[in-house]
Parts: sequence; structure tokens; C-alpha cells
Amino acid sequence: MPGTGAQRARLGTMPPMLPGLDSAAAHLTDVLPSCLAALDGQPNRLELPAVDRVVVVLVDGLGVSSLRARAGHARHLAPLLTKKSKLASGFPTTTAAALASLTTGVSPGTHGLVGYTALVPGLAPGTDTVVNQLTGWGPKTMQPDTWQAVPTLFERASAAGTGCTAIGALRYATSGFTHAVLRGAEYVGGKTVADRFAAARRVLDQAAAAAQPALVYLYIPELDMASHAHGWQSDQFIAALETVDAEMAAFDAGLRAGEGMLLTADHGMVDVPLTSHVLFDSVPSLVAGVRHVAGDPRCLQLHVEPGLGAEGVAALVEAWREIEGERAWVLTRDEAIEAGWFGEVLPSIRPRIGDVIVAARKNIAYYDSRRTPVSKRTMIGQHGSWSDDELYVPLLRFGAFA
Repeated sequence: MPGTGAQRARLGTMPPMLPGLDSAAAHLTDVLPSCLAALDGQPNRLELPAVDRVVVVLVDGLGVSSLRARAGHARHLAPLLTKKSKLASGFPTTTAAALASLTTGVSPGTHGLVGYTALVPGLAPGTDTVVNQLTGWGPKTMQPDTWQAVPTLFERASAAGTGCTAIGALRYATSGFTHAVLRGAEYVGGKTVADRFAAARRVLDQAAAAAQPALVYLYIPELDMASHAHGWQSDQFIAALETVDAEMAAFDAGLRAGEGMLLTADHGMVDVPLTSHVLFDSVPSLVAGVRHVAGDPRCLQLHVEPGLGAEGVAALVEAWREIEGERAWVLTRDEAIEAGWFGEVLPSIRPRIGDVIVAARKNIAYYDSRRTPVSKRTMIGQHGSWSDDELYVPLLRFGAFA
């Protein structure tokens, strides 16, 4: 409903209280640099001791809050969860951005994967389009080496003599996203979680036999998949968590001298029922001048028509703040960059960020029903915004890191 004049004046300016990353705290970007420093016996942000071999387990979608809430189903992992054993993922809290931040050590404004979907300019005027940053890679959309041009930490480590291996599901072995964020590591596929841990043990044994330092990255997508389809409060999520907990316990028991392991995640989750979907296209002023809708349902990135102009963007922002300002942070691109939401933003990356950012504060998800009919709005577990449930992920230590 339209607000009062005082409300409109208040919502017409940038919100005074904005979320942001604590620069003094540990972030996902600190994980691999700290591991590589530990392999060199050097001081590091996570204060990891010197080791010969490292395993980093990334459990997609496992937030601190959901692990704590399901502690009874994670008897090996949950006791390790303390106030200090967590990280801030980064913004936006979405897989494409977070995994690229993990493997490059830089923020989305530098590596360029700024959302679940993002604007890709066309070869000719009017041919720009929104592309999925996990699956939309190709010669006519996004080239992995140029769209994500930052050298990965695997590339740097491999060049310095460290053996780097990425272990994940078989179906990701040759994807464009894999090349964009994991290049420099040898990819090993494993069908099940158990298969992937068995592969990690083989890699560590081979490295030990060759007296070579090793960095192993092991990716587990099963919890994220269960959460999206059924919610993190579902039996399916619990079953996936129990599997991970059991496999971690078995692998942890077999770690040898000089081997350290970390478990972390790319983001957490909130469950958003269908009744909490906000169909913003039903309000004309919220789509006036909007050319593309990118980002995530909990973190929209609205790109406006080229000719809209500053006044048009200001009117769009004012409309969103007036109508949705109580349950979302609404910022212009400039405001979001100034607030540090995307970290340092390179000039070439800037156009990929929406002209207007709408980040959910409440337990809701925003949809344009013209682009996303109800048949495609089936996702329950969601993420992308700034809530603690989405932002904070575990940092659990095992073996030589315990």
C-alpha cells in the first residue's frame, strides 16, 4: 500500500542501516589462501598450522543455523560447531558467486560472477540477455577464461608445485563453470559422497608416496539439492546430512600425520513457502522501465532500459522502497558498490550488476510471474540475501587442523 508522505521521504533515500561483511572476520575468500599458506608453513588468516596435505570439503547449502538445528543428525560435525567455527560466505549468497570467491580468493566484483543469473551483453544493440552463471556457458554467451578471468588459486598453486585435485559429481567434470572456477586442478568424478571421499584418500596417498604437497577440494551438492526441492527442514535434507556426517567421520578417522581437513559451505538456506512468493510484476510501478530481471528470487538485480535515464531509475527505486522497503533493502548499483556489497568492482564487471538491487529482509522470495509461472516456482529452500541463515557457514577443522 502507498505510504504516508513521511514514509515516502524516508524510503526515497538509501536505507540508513545496511548489512555488510565484517572486514575483521573470516570470510570464504580466506579458506584456500590459508590452506596454501599452511602447505608452505606460513602464517595465515585462519591460523592453520603447517601441513603436508590439505582437504577442503565444500557442502553446498549447509548453513550454520541448519547444522545447529539438526545437530542430532550430525553427531560428528555438530560438536565442532562453536561461535568461532564459522565464516561469512559473501554477497550475494549464491553458489556461482560463492564458489568463484572460494577458488579465486577475490570478491564477485572482481571475479565477475555477480549472481545466480547475470546480464550478458549481446554482440549487437538489443541482444543483451540474462544467463545462468552455473549452466549458461558457451561460445555465444560466456567463455570461462574471459568471463571469469581471474587466475584460480589452483592455477597458482599448481604452478608453484602443489598437486591440486577437484573432486565432485561426474556430471560437472567438463562444464563451463568447472573450467571457470576450478581450472588448474585435476577433476576427479565420483557418483556418490562415499565415492568422492574414497577418491580423496587415493589422492592423498599418492601425494604422500611422492612426497608432494597436495590440495584436494571435495564438493558435495546433495544437501543443496534436497533443500531446494524439499526445504532444509525436510526428511530429505536430514538424510543427506546424515550421509555427509557419516562419511566425514570415517574419513576423519583415517587422516594421517601431516594431513589437515576443513569443512565449509557456500551459503545457508531459508525455507520459503509458495504463500510467501511476492509477484512484483502485479504492481506496474515496480516493473516500469525494467528490461531484465537477474540475480536470485531473494536478491533481485533489475536492469533498466537503456533510455530510462537517472530520473527513471530514481522513480523505480522510490517505488520499490515505498512498497517493499519494510521487507527488502533496495539500493541502486552505485549505492550497493559504495556499501561494499560486491567488494572491489572492476569497471568491466560493473555492467553485470543490476541498476537496482532488491535484497529480501523477510522470509520471502520475489518473482516476476510473466517470466516465472507457478509451475516453475517450486523451489522451497532459497538463498541469495543477507540473513544470518544464508550468510554464515561452518568452518570445521579436522586432522592436523583440529
